Amino acid sequence: MPIEAHVSRDPRGAQVVREEASLRVLKPRRAAPDHVVRPTRAEVDLTALRTNLRQVQRAAGTAKVWAVLKADGYGHGAPAVARTLERAGVDGVAVALLEEAIELRDAGIRAPILVMGGYYADSYEELLAHDLVPVVYHVGHLQALARAARTRGLGEVAERGLRVHLKIDTGMARLGVRPAELPAMLEAFAAFPQIVIDGVMTHLACADAADEQGDDSVRAQLTAFDRAVQAVRAAGHTPRWQHAANSAALLRSGVRSKASSSLDARFSAVRPGIAIFGGVASTRGDLELRQTLRLRSEIVDLRTIEVGEGVGYGHTFRATRRTTVATVPMGYADGLPRSLSNQFSLLVRGHRAPIVGAVSMDLVTLDVTDVPNPRIRDEVVALGAATPERNAPIGVRPATIEVEELARAAGLIPWDIMTSISRRVPRFYRT
Repeated sequence: MPIEAHVSRDPRGAQVVREEASLRVLKPRRAAPDHVVRPTRAEVDLTALRTNLRQVQRAAGTAKVWAVLKADGYGHGAPAVARTLERAGVDGVAVALLEEAIELRDAGIRAPILVMGGYYADSYEELLAHDLVPVVYHVGHLQALARAARTRGLGEVAERGLRVHLKIDTGMARLGVRPAELPAMLEAFAAFPQIVIDGVMTHLACADAADEQGDDSVRAQLTAFDRAVQAVRAAGHTPRWQHAANSAALLRSGVRSKASSSLDARFSAVRPGIAIFGGVASTRGDLELRQTLRLRSEIVDLRTIEVGEGVGYGHTFRATRRTTVATVPMGYADGLPRSLSNQFSLLVRGHRAPIVGAVSMDLVTLDVTDVPNPRIRDEVVALGAATPERNAPIGVRPATIEVEELARAAGLIPWDIMTSISRRVPRFYRT
């Protein structure tokens, strides 16, 4: 059905298009491997991804695992990651945006998809049409879902119910029903019998703080969550799912719950994100998680500069010796933060080569004076393991840059690094 659009202007004169029917979701295209010329690319290790899922399942115990694949699967490419995890036995996936969920359905993902953000605009019918599970936390969600169900016809909804997950704000203070407001919210559900509370969830604020203060915060939130679940059940609802654990909470539950069951956040389901991608070494505990992402390029130019000559914008680096400078077609638009300027080293054929000068949008320059015989098209690795050279000793682990190391040097967190690799960088998938 065509969408009727009306054009108006905002107070600054910009053109605004308002669509009267459901929104048409348009998604930006990622650079395809066979459409790119420059050698910069992100490589995703799907074997490592499957290994990490098995490790997470072991840590989850009896809880089901719903992998969080928001922000394009943490920069890995959500459709390919979701297909791999679905085939490997993941119980479901979770995303932040409706658009992300539709992209996965369009890619053929059949597993349950939880949409956690709660902002659906005028696209509630899209939720129903794509068989998505919405997270709700205010009465407006219920009203809009009921309208969408009436529009589409109540047959299917009446048969199995319109299933939702109710979010409780136990201390994150962002989204969710505050405990004091929960009785009123549960009363509101009585007016919409076709809407079924199939799950209750919360989000932990300090699960990655491995200290007493973090323990106290987690304990307080889990206590509040238990009370909320009891209130939901007392109101006559029978949610199948209760979930609170992100990656940090899941992994600390597996380690700490033996000493204190009150810190076990696994419930009936868990929502690991970065653990699936092996992104945080400090929370791995006794699990063998593997980094799944590798970011590499090649040298495209070599030149020699003399003492006193500057490099890059602002000449933030000046040579103190005769220096060989390599130019690499990778910059902050590709996931290499500008804050690494003159602060970090990349791998050139497995050797550390310092960044000299400012990291620009498309290029970075390296001091390769101490790299043996640097050449045009030598591999440069910003994230992950270097390719072993032909004469490398057998059994010696190649030099590697972990995402946590790079993030720490940039003053960021691993999530920043993974999700900042733009769609112009093609993803190559290794099975």
